[in-house]
This record gives sequence, structure tokens and C-alpha cells, in this order.
Amino acid sequence: MSETNENVQASNEAVEQKAVSTTAPLADFDWDSFENGDVLGAGTSKEELAKMYDETLSTISEKEVIEGTVISISKREVVINIGFKSDGIVSRNEFRYNPELKVGDSVEVYVESQEDKKGQLVLSHKKARALRSWDRVNEALDKDEVIKGYIKCRTKGGMIVDVFGIEAFLPGSQIDVKPIRDYDMYVGKTMEFKVVKINPEFKNVVVSHKALIEAELEQQKKDIISKLEKGQVLEGTVKNITSYGVFIDLGGVDGLIHITDLSWGRVSHPEEIVQLDQKLNVVILDFDDEKKRIALGLKQLTSHPWDALDQELKVGDVVKGKVVVMADYGAFVEIATGVEGLIHVSEMSWSQHLRSAQDFLKVGDDVEAMVLTLDRDERKMSLGIKQLKADPWEKIEDTYAVGTKHTASVRNFTNFGVFVEIEEGIDGLIHISDLSWTKKIKHPAEFTSIGDAIEVVVLEIDKENRRLSLGHKQLEENPWDVFETLFTVGSVHEGTIVDIFDKGAVIALQYGVEGFATPRHLVKEDGSQAKAEEKLDFKVIEFNKAAKRIILSHSRVFEDDKKAEDTAEKKAQASATKKGVKKLADNLEKTTLGDISDLAALKDQLEANEGGDKE
Repeated sequence: MSETNENVQASNEAVEQKAVSTTAPLADFDWDSFENGDVLGAGTSKEELAKMYDETLSTISEKEVIEGTVISISKREVVINIGFKSDGIVSRNEFRYNPELKVGDSVEVYVESQEDKKGQLVLSHKKARALRSWDRVNEALDKDEVIKGYIKCRTKGGMIVDVFGIEAFLPGSQIDVKPIRDYDMYVGKTMEFKVVKINPEFKNVVVSHKALIEAELEQQKKDIISKLEKGQVLEGTVKNITSYGVFIDLGGVDGLIHITDLSWGRVSHPEEIVQLDQKLNVVILDFDDEKKRIALGLKQLTSHPWDALDQELKVGDVVKGKVVVMADYGAFVEIATGVEGLIHVSEMSWSQHLRSAQDFLKVGDDVEAMVLTLDRDERKMSLGIKQLKADPWEKIEDTYAVGTKHTASVRNFTNFGVFVEIEEGIDGLIHISDLSWTKKIKHPAEFTSIGDAIEVVVLEIDKENRRLSLGHKQLEENPWDVFETLFTVGSVHEGTIVDIFDKGAVIALQYGVEGFATPRHLVKEDGSQAKAEEKLDFKVIEFNKAAKRIILSHSRVFEDDKKAEDTAEKKAQASATKKGVKKLADNLEKTTLGDISDLAALKDQLEANEGGDKE
């Protein structure tokens, strides 16, 4: 402040010196009247003159806000005239929000003191702004005014802006219409803003710079869109890059190049093709007047690769390419930039198993394939790689003749059998009845597992349907030829009950064969029912070689023995009776009347016994 006072004093002295050097004394000045108090020579006293001077000065009070005029500016201070007998001085820092301040500007100041110890008028622009700030901010919001603010620093999500002495929040999304990559470049700048939101309760103010330029851009968009035509080529700047496309600034209006319109070839991410702030030519594909959306294309500026495809290429030719996209149903192979063919999963192997294409190929693989179909108009091509190998079914009778034995891999189950693969493309079915000579198999999963190796013999060839009928049990001789001589009807064998269910039980016999017994044939001699895991004697009551069935009975073992014993006893009794009758007949003549009575009784008894035997 002392520096400014010295400047002002020097200025005043210079003015005085200039006045002395350029003004000559009046020759007719009445010095006597001046000495007597008549200053102007018209009866005007010094007191009256001082009063007139005082009336030209402003009447100010301390602690009030008034308006002043900037009369000089230095690096550190600003001198302001408020119409008082002396000028006030304000620190230049209080005007850093307004770097365009110049001499002659009107500013508001707060009168802190009319005279300090040095006799200097003390003013504050900062306090004047603070006292009027909320009124100004609310007025700016109500009138939609454009105001200036000084960006002080960064904060989470945006910037802090000094507006009328209030710290307002500038969201990052409201700085500009385009994405901001460097927030620090705005710190320390003075910019124009609009107040968009005020929260009086928390004293929060939100401002926007973007709102100022949106209206102007909107008009620019309308002007640009009105001149747009499909097929028109324009120069633009890459404004933003996303995973789905690139936004291009066409000079006030944005357009989008979808990722599929960047290149005729496959593009994983737009960054492979373009960079931020890159200038490039684009063609207008379409636009929407209502939504103001513009669809742009980059690849359309070059000819389609299919147009340059070798005209000699035909179905049956072998081509080379790289796998660019994988799907469950197949692989897309790029044989030239922008020219792709599909290898369907069914054309990857002679095998008829349903598989995923990922089992054969992956992205980046270099492959050779045969052209299966070629449609230049539709720009479609189908390829195959299995065609480069011989079809194993062409000479199936030579390689897998009926009766030959092979090792296969279990691929799948059904209720009726097992599907196996002998080699890639050669499939076969083992019917459930051809798995074992002896075991009763309800489901193939009881016999083998998916992925297991299994020995098979070819039973039948179905070349038309590309399927072999295979057997596993045929690897061994039919044991039922031997069982027929061992398990004759009536023979008794030891067996173990392995499973019991409502209709009966399965009994494991020797040599790995199984038999069946109904519940009534599982009753033991003591009347109790046989249980699982019990080892008992069983009698064969039926043997069916064709059906591979043996019906057993435990009850018959002791029932038949008892019947045999009863029959032998009855035969002995009958023989004794016949002998007695003969003896009586021989002695009939000697029989007395009393003996006849006894004989009649004995006869009745014998007849009764014979009747019982017949039953």
C-alpha cells in the first residue's frame, strides 16, 4: 500500500509542477481581497468555498457497500475512487477471479474504515461480494444470467468455482459438452457460467459451463443437419471411443461410427482402428432429424473386399485362413481382409457326435479348408475341413468287417444300449442284450462308464446310416450251452439271494449266472420268508436257454423231500394191507361168526385207508 501512496504522491507532485510551469500568475488578481477572505473576489469566503467543496464529495458510512470506479491498477493493488476525499486501496488478490479488470470499471466495495492510522480510506471488495453474494446468486438463477467465476481447484467429481465470493460446485459433466480428459488444465481459469441449482439450507450452489454452449451447439446442429445428405463425405475428429463404436465431432454435432462400420474385417475394439483426436474422413450413412442422431461409416470409403476376391475361386478349392470368431455351431475363418467363411461344426469331423466347435478350433488358429458353397451376390461362403481327410465309411467293409474285434470308447448311454466310437467318424451301438451272456442288466450304466474303453466285435454294418451293430458278449462262447447241462430241471444248487423286490428275488448261482424265484418259492421250512444275502439251496423248476432264464424254488427242496417220504410210507401201508386181506381170505373157512364180525370191521378200515390214498 505504501508503494501505491508514493505513486499517488509522485503523480500529484508532477501535476503541480506541470501547473506551475505552464500557468502564469494573473496580472489583475486582487490580493487584498484574498487576504481579507474574499477568495473568488465576489464576496465568497474560504468557509463558503470549503462548504461548496464538501458538497461535491460523497457522504459515506462505515460498514456499508457502495460502488466505486477503478482509477489505477498495479501488480499488488487496485486504487478505487468512491467519491470520497481520498481514494481507497484494495489488494489485487481480491480481483483474481476477474483478470480482465481494467481502469474505469465499476466495482462494489465494503467500507471498513474512513480513515486508518495513516489517514487512508480502507476498502474491501471481497467483503462486498460476500455480503451481496447470495442475492446475486439467486438473482442470476432467477434471471438465467451468465456470470463469471474463478476455478480454484479440483474436487471429487468436478471443480470448485469462486462465484461472487461463494464456493460453487462445477460437476465434471458440466464443464464441456465433450468428455474432459485433463481437469487440471481448467484450474486457475476464469470462465462464464450459469447457476443451475441452489440449496439454501446447505448453502450449496451448482454452476454449469456446458449449459452456456449447449444452446449455441443446438442451433449449430440444426444448421449442420439441415445440410446433411446420405452418402456425403465429411471430415471429423475422434471425440470419444467406446466398446461399441466411435463418436466423431463434425464441427458442433456428433456422429457415431458403429464398430461394424469401422472396417470390413473383424474388429475386437475400435481402438484397433482409430485414436482420440484423430482427424479422418467419414461418410454419412443415415440421420434422424428428430433425435439428431447421425450414423457414420468409415469402411464404406473403401471398396468391399468381396469385390476384389479372386474370380477363379470356386467350390472344391482349398483355401487358407485364420479363425477370427468362434461359436458353438462353428468357426468363422477370414481368408482375406473382410472375406470370411463359416466352417460348421458338422464339417469339422466325420464323426456324427454332437460337439462344440471349440473342441476342434480356437480363435487365432491357421487352418486349411475346402470351399463347400460360394455365393458372391450374398457374400457368403461355407467351408469344411473334414473333406481334406478320407471318409472312413468309404471302405468300411475292409477296415471293420463283420466278425472283426476292436477297442472302442464309450460315448453315450441310452436305456437300450451303449453308443461307442471306434475311431473318429466310426460309431457303433452295443445293444443292452449284447453286453453280457449271464448278467441281467437294467441299464448300461451298471456295466460300463462314459469314456471307458470296451472290447467289441462287429455284428452288422449299416453303411447307409453310417452305423455299426456291435457286441461285447460275443467275445466269449455262449455259456448257456454248458448251463443247459448243469442246471437241469429238478437239480438242486446252492445260491445267494442278491436282491429282493415285490415280484420275487434274484439269486446268484455258480459260474456267474443268475436265477429268479417268486415270493411263494422263498418260504423256508419253518414258514419264515428268506431274506437278502441268505445262502440257501434252490431247485431248478424251469430252464429257458433262448430267454436265458432260470426259475428257482427253495420251498420245493423240502416240500418234494416230504412228499417222497409220504409216498414211501403209504406204499408200505398198502402192501401190508394187501397181505392181511390175503391171509384172511385163506382162513375164511375157519372163521367163526364172531370172527366174521371182526373181519368186516377190518375190511371197512382197509377200504377207508385205500380211499385216503386215492385222494
